[in-house]
Amino acid sequence: MSAGLRNVRLLVAYDGTDFRGFAASDGVRTVMGELSAALERVVRRPVELSGAGRTDAGVHGWGQVVSGPIPPDTDLDRLQRSLNGLCSSDVAVRSVEWAEDDFDARFSAAGRSYRYDVWNDAASNPLRSRFTWHVAGALDLDAMNWGARYLLGQHDFSSFCRRPKPSPGMDEPSLVRRVDVAHWHRPFDDEPSLVRFEVTATAFCHQMVRSFVGTLVDVGLGRLDCDAIPEILAAHDRNKAGRVAPPTGLVLWHVDYEGQRWDA
Repeated sequence: MSAGLRNVRLLVAYDGTDFRGFAASDGVRTVMGELSAALERVVRRPVELSGAGRTDAGVHGWGQVVSGPIPPDTDLDRLQRSLNGLCSSDVAVRSVEWAEDDFDARFSAAGRSYRYDVWNDAASNPLRSRFTWHVAGALDLDAMNWGARYLLGQHDFSSFCRRPKPSPGMDEPSLVRRVDVAHWHRPFDDEPSLVRFEVTATAFCHQMVRSFVGTLVDVGLGRLDCDAIPEILAAHDRNKAGRVAPPTGLVLWHVDYEGQRWDA
């Protein structure tokens, strides 16, 4: 923590449709870029922020967490109001609070939860098109949940992740993760066409949730046997899994800071 500054924690929601992802990137519109610019304008100094999840272009956030050092005399209520006034309508700061000096939104996280919504009907729903993947064929949720149970526990998820390029002189990063929840259901009785996948893990590698969803939707459509999932996992080959679902239905829902990081 920089001398004379105090650590702040923001809870942020956003519609990711018109952003090129969450992380700051020169020359393109990102959530972190917009949030940082607004925060710097309020506190009148440069800020260095950390985000819990680097969501891709088109992916949304409800429980994104951001942290960083700001002047200790900042009025947090005024800060929240100012940020929500300066940011566009597709970004909202849900809460602001002081955090411990050693808190980091990314590196202090013990787990993350995502939701993915599918609109499963012959006709699309224009009112949900920004936040769902339209799948016209009838889905077998029982088969999808049978397949999803194979994802639970600790595995090398190379078959479901875009493999990162190692930094020069460094070993290839591990794609071993622990998945604690992976479940499909219909969240609303009066809206049976909406189908939701909920997944919680210690951490996620790039495109992991979208690869889960694309593969399990193929199971639900009868294109893939649900008992093929263990073989896909064991292959450690991205080409063995199903398609990558589009970003539209994916939301970073919650970040957990209880307990120790699994990979600490």
